Amino acid sequence: MNDSTGIHAHRLGAVRDRARELGIDHLVVSSGEDMAYLTGERIDSHERLTALVIPAAGGAPVLVVPSLELTDTVRRAAARVGAEPQPWSDGTDAVALVVGLVSGRVAVSGALPALHLVPLGQGVDGEVVLATDVIDAVRAVKTPEEVEQLAEAARRIDAVHARMGEFLRVGRTEREAGELITAAIEAEGLTHAEFVIVGSGPNGADPHHGVSDRVIEAGDVVVVDIGGPLPSGYHSDCTRTYAMGEPPADVAEAYAALEEAQRLAREAVRPGVAIGEVDAAARESLAAAGLGELFIHRTGHGIGLGLHEPPFVAPGATTVLEEGMTFSVEPGVYVPGHWGGRLEDIVAVTADGCRALNTGPRGLTVLGG
Repeated sequence: MNDSTGIHAHRLGAVRDRARELGIDHLVVSSGEDMAYLTGERIDSHERLTALVIPAAGGAPVLVVPSLELTDTVRRAAARVGAEPQPWSDGTDAVALVVGLVSGRVAVSGALPALHLVPLGQGVDGEVVLATDVIDAVRAVKTPEEVEQLAEAARRIDAVHARMGEFLRVGRTEREAGELITAAIEAEGLTHAEFVIVGSGPNGADPHHGVSDRVIEAGDVVVVDIGGPLPSGYHSDCTRTYAMGEPPADVAEAYAALEEAQRLAREAVRPGVAIGEVDAAARESLAAAGLGELFIHRTGHGIGLGLHEPPFVAPGATTVLEEGMTFSVEPGVYVPGHWGGRLEDIVAVTADGCRALNTGPRGLTVLGG
C-alpha cells in the first residue's frame, strides 16, 4: 500500500475516538488487515509477535516488532501513525513488552494468534476484549477513495468473467479451466488469484468447491466464483453462472428466480436499513419461488482490505447500513448431486441506495455445449 500519512493519521484518530466511546484504554493491533489499514503496510512476522500498541487517550503508539523485521517498510509503517518502533530479539518475552505498555481495558484485534493472546490475557491486570467493535466499525465505512479502489478491482475481475467462453470448454477439466482463469486474473493486474471456484455439474452444489479433475460436460451448469486483490490490497469477488449449452426449463426457471432474488436484495440496500433486511429480501424471494431450502448460506459479506470482513449479510443481522459500506450480495441455489447457481455482485451503499461495483451480465450465460 502507498497511501499518505494524512490518511493513516485520520484512521488512527477515528479508531481512538471509537475506542474512547466504548471505554477502551489501549488497543493492541497485530499483523494482518487491521495493521495494513492503520499503517499502510502488511507486516508478516510469522510466529514472532508484532503489535501496534495504541493508547486511546492520545500519545505516540508503540510498534513492538522483531528486530530482524525492522526494515524500511516497517519504519514507514510506524512513521505514518507517529509510532515509536520497539524492536525485540529472540529470547525476549515480547508479550511482556506489550503487557508493560497497556493498562485498564485492553482491546485486541481478532488476528492476534492464541499463542500471544492467552499469555497477554494472563499478564494484563485489566479486562481484555476483542477490538471488533472498535476497528471493524471504522473499517466498515469506506472513504470514496476506498470505494473507487474496490470498483477498479471489480472492473478487472469483470473483464475476466467476460472472457469465460475462452476458459470453460466441454472436455476440459475444472482444474485446467482454473489455471487459465488464474492467468487471466494476473494479466488484469491483480496481484494474484485469491481463489478460483469452477464448480461444474454436481460440483456446483458445493458453494466452496474450488476446482477438481472433473471434466466439464455438455449440459453442465458451471458456477465460477473468482477474485484477487489490487496492489493496494483492496479485493475483488464476483460469481457468475454459466450453462454449457441451452439449460433445461427447470434450471432456467430456478436461475431466473435467483436473479430476481438478487435484484430485490440489492434494491433493499440503503442507509438506515438493518443489513439483515437485505438477507431477508433474497431469502423470502427464493422461498416464494419454492427454492428457500436450496439457499444454504448467508447472502453476503463485507469486503475491502479483507476478502471477508464485517458487515455480514446474514439472517437477523442488526448492523445499520451507512453510506460507504461495501459488501457482496450473493444468493445461491444448490441442488445436491445435480447443479448449483450463484450470482454475486459487490455493492457500495450510497446516499439513497446502492451502487453495484460489478457491472457484467447477470443472466445465466450460455456457452458452447
